[in-house]
Amino acid sequence: MMRPSDRLPSIGHNCDRNLRFGWWSLLVFLSLGGLLETLHGFKIGWYVDVGNEMRRLMFTLAHAHGTALALVNIVAGLTARNVERFELRPAVSFCLIWAGLLFPLGFFLGGVVSYGGDPGLGIWLVPIAALMLFYSIARIALDLSKHRRTKS
Repeated sequence: MMRPSDRLPSIGHNCDRNLRFGWWSLLVFLSLGGLLETLHGFKIGWYVDVGNEMRRLMFTLAHAHGTALALVNIVAGLTARNVERFELRPAVSFCLIWAGLLFPLGFFLGGVVSYGGDPGLGIWLVPIAALMLFYSIARIALDLSKHRRTKS
């Protein structure tokens, strides 16, 4: 039995790219979580001191969003691979990957340098990532809904 990715090379390329990105970024962000736990466990002042709450929050958000978006990329790739005649559009694939990069990068950079109780300028990447993620998820939901209607 042929999979959708076998019939249409561009679709297979997009879903494979999201799967590869998802698994590699999952490894990176789970490792980041381990590093954060180590910093916390050894009570490294740069991370746990009272004046560094913003840094701790931003790094935790980078880890959490990176991990979650890695899983979203994996699910998107598997959906495109397993739902017959469903296409993961190139723009959707692109936006999902970049959201998976910009969300954690924005939070991480926002924590590297903070201004009192405010995150650093890197935080400005987060709204861009949010728009890319919203577009991707909305497009996938709409395409799957349209796919179901045409199938029935």
